[in-house]
Formats: sequence, C-alpha cells, structure tokens
Amino acid sequence: MDFSFSSYIQLIAFLILLSGVAFIRKLKTTTVPVPEPEGAWPLIGHLHLLTAKEPACKILGAIADKCGPIFSLRFGINKIVVVSGQELVKQCFTTNDVVFANRASIAAGKHMGYNNAILALAPYGQYWRDLRKLATLQLFSNHRLELLKPIILSEINIFLKDLYLDYNNNNTNAINISKMFEMLTFNISLRMVVGKRFCSSKYSDENSEAWRYKKAIEEALYLSGTFVLSDAIPWLEWVDYGGYISAMKMNSKELDTVIEAWLDEHISKKEKVNGESESESDFMDVLLSNIDEEAVMSGHSRPTVIKATSMILILTGAGSTAVTLTWILSLLLNNPKVLKAAQEEIDKQVGTSKWVEESDIQNLKYLQAIVKETLRLYPPGPLTGIREATEDCYIGKYHISKGTRLFVNLWQLHRDPQVWEDPGEFWPERFLTTHAHVDVKGQNFELIPFISGRRSCPAINFGLQLVHIALARLIQGFDLATVDGLAVDMKEGVGVDLPKVDPVEVIVKPRLGFELYNCL
Repeated sequence: MDFSFSSYIQLIAFLILLSGVAFIRKLKTTTVPVPEPEGAWPLIGHLHLLTAKEPACKILGAIADKCGPIFSLRFGINKIVVVSGQELVKQCFTTNDVVFANRASIAAGKHMGYNNAILALAPYGQYWRDLRKLATLQLFSNHRLELLKPIILSEINIFLKDLYLDYNNNNTNAINISKMFEMLTFNISLRMVVGKRFCSSKYSDENSEAWRYKKAIEEALYLSGTFVLSDAIPWLEWVDYGGYISAMKMNSKELDTVIEAWLDEHISKKEKVNGESESESDFMDVLLSNIDEEAVMSGHSRPTVIKATSMILILTGAGSTAVTLTWILSLLLNNPKVLKAAQEEIDKQVGTSKWVEESDIQNLKYLQAIVKETLRLYPPGPLTGIREATEDCYIGKYHISKGTRLFVNLWQLHRDPQVWEDPGEFWPERFLTTHAHVDVKGQNFELIPFISGRRSCPAINFGLQLVHIALARLIQGFDLATVDGLAVDMKEGVGVDLPKVDPVEVIVKPRLGFELYNCL
C-alpha cells in the first residue's frame, strides 16, 4: 500500500504523541514519590520508630497524621508502604487484590508457623488456595456452623453459671472477667478444633496439656506482634536482637509437642474403625478426612498441614475473640447509658423469662451496633499482615514497585475524621443513623476489621455469631459495674490482636429469675 507524504507526517506526529504520553507518565511516576517521614537511620531505616512500647498501629497512625493516608518507610532492605485512606485501601483490596495477595516471609511464619504452612502466613499460590477452599467449604460452612452451635451455647452457659455461683458465694468480690472471657473462647476453640476442653471458666489444671497449649498460644500472640530485626535485615538473624527468634523457636516446640499428641490420638481413633471415622466431631477429624495420607502440599506433609491449620484456628479464634469481648465490656462499663439501653432492647425483644437465642440476634439492632462500634475502635488485627507486591502497580497516583511490602492500618482507617464524626468517641448510634448501611464483612471499605478481598478472614460469620450471643446473654443475665464505680483504663498493649493492658474487673448482680440460672 502506498503512503503519501502527508501520511508519513501524520504517522510521525502520532508516534511523537505516543512518546510524549509515555514520557509524561514516566515523569509523573518519578516526580510524585510516596511521602516518607524524616529520621531514617543508616542500615535499619525507620525501624527504630517501632521500638517504643506502644502499639505499632498508633505509631504509624501518628506518622499518617503528618504525612497523609499513604507513606513509605524503609525497614532495613525492605521498602514498606503504609495505607490508611478509604479510597486507597479500597484499591489495595479490589484493583490490586491479586498483586497484594502474597504474604511476605517473616520470622513468625518461619519459626512458629511451620515454615509458613499456616493459612494466615502462607504465600499466595496453589497451596494457599487449596487450604482456603478447605477452610471455607468444610470448616466454616453454614452447615458446619449449625453443628457448632451446641458447643458455643454449652460453653456460654457454663460461663454464665460460674458468674452466678460467684455472686451467690460472695456477691461483693470483683471478678476478673477478662480471664473468664479467655477461658470461654479457648474452651470453644479447643472443642471445635481438637475435641478437648481446657477447664471451667474459672479453674484450670496447670499441669494439663490444654493449659500448656493455652500459655504457649498467649506467648505466640505476643511474639507475632513484635518487630524482629531479621525481618528487616535477614543476614542479622544470628544476632537475635531482643531474643525473639530463640523465644519463637522454644514456643514452636511447645506448641508442636502438644498438638502432635492430639493428632496422634485422632489418627489412632480413626485406625480403630478401619480408617473411617465414625463421625467428624471436630476440625481435626475433618482435616484428616479431607487430606490424603500420602499428600505433600507445596513441600508440607499431611501432619504438618493439619497441625499448622489446627494451630492457627485455635490461636486466632480464641485470642482475638476474647480480646474483642473485653474491649466491648470495657466500653460499656465506661458508658453505662449504652449498657442500659442494650439491656432494655433485649428485655423488649426477648423478654426476661428466657435466654437470648441465636435467632434473636437479628432483632437486636442496638446490640449489633455496639459490636460494630467496638470493632471500629478496636479491630482484632489493627494492622494487616505484611503483604508483598508481586508486580508493579499503582495506589492512587503513586507507583508501587514489585517487592514493596504493604501494611494497611485499620486503626487509622477506622478513625478517619473525614469519614467518622468524632472518630475517637464510642457512639454505637452512628450505625443506626449515618452509617446504618455499613457492615463489617469487607464490602464497606471505611470499616473492614476482618480485612477484605482474597485474604479476608474465612471465619467472619463464626466470630460474629460467638461475640453477639455471648455478649447478649451476659448483659441480659447480669448487671455489671466496676469496683467503686471507677472508669476502666483503656490502655492498649503490644500484640497482634491489640490486647488490653489491664484486665477488667467487675461486680456482677443477676437480673433474671433464679430458675433461669439453675437450668443452665
């Protein structure tokens, strides 16, 4: 085909235009860097900023107040981007969800997570997809949750009965209800996962396997929330600054010793019935039934996969739920009018002649609002696990290079004054008015306590079910007050699940007929 001289001129002009667009895009990328705070040190970068005895989410939130809703930090050899603005967070979990679906390899996953075999820290790939599918379809399906309801209710009833007996024995004594929440949620998790029971909600055998496992889980939660120097500078792992690596290794041995004994028990039980379990009574039974004996998944053996999955289910299920219940009660004790309004709603919708049932929760709108508001202020994981970009991408106008690590600061996101009126105040009514449309399941990006996208928590429904029914029955059954009417100290501690520093002590008084407590 022949081209005229003018056609050549047009073609050249078009090519120049394309080159200009490419140049402008490149110029935009290089001239709009992600903001970075001052104060980086040689070699370690900004790592020293997170050594204070304060939750990392609050430290990073203070930096965001100065630098904006997206900023970058240098942790040794790694570049970290921290995001807390609603629209930017939405891009991370929608447009860039696959890009940021991968987990960065860290010391906690290596030393306590069976070399990243646990679901929460496994790299994005076939192994993670298979495990996620198993958790969604087999462990936390609606059918499975129905089967779990009797376990949840029986443990809550034991918890309430212990409170009632405590009142009858000495009604002036304060009760450490934080510890009782821990016992409650650990018993539920243990029964669900391995068919064991830890203890009553008040007493325990400190020589039992379950007790050892609980103490090791508590240590694992703490260690998982620490920043380890080798995560920033891998070749300095041998230094073990702070002793975290050696503590993780010891913790891993303790956890593995106990859970391996439980796995052996389950395998023996299965062998006694010619390889087929009479019933899948707990999650470990389900895993044994759904993972082939000779299976090797991404280099992980069947026993390793089962132990790792069981461990993370107990760790996240027990720890974060107890912490959430503790924060809810702390807020209610400091806001007695809200507590009274919630009790009045239950009295109106359910009455005082029977206990709240799970089917009643849908009618308890104010109770749901209290839970949402607590999850806004105290999300069970205030910082997302460290993600790593698998390719170049953009967050807003900022270019993010492959290999960059990502934190989403939920603590800061949930307290954004551009989204939330009086963001630091506990005001459940906002979820009945201005934010009535907002839920916590990952579709409203101003409130994502369980994250969003591919790596959102697979146990959202179970966690919410447990928190709602436990809270509803507690405040239905008892009036609660602090010692001498003093306010609850709301100081947050260091840890992956944002624990409360001081336990909550309450004085309880039954508010229903004695026959309801006797039938628990």
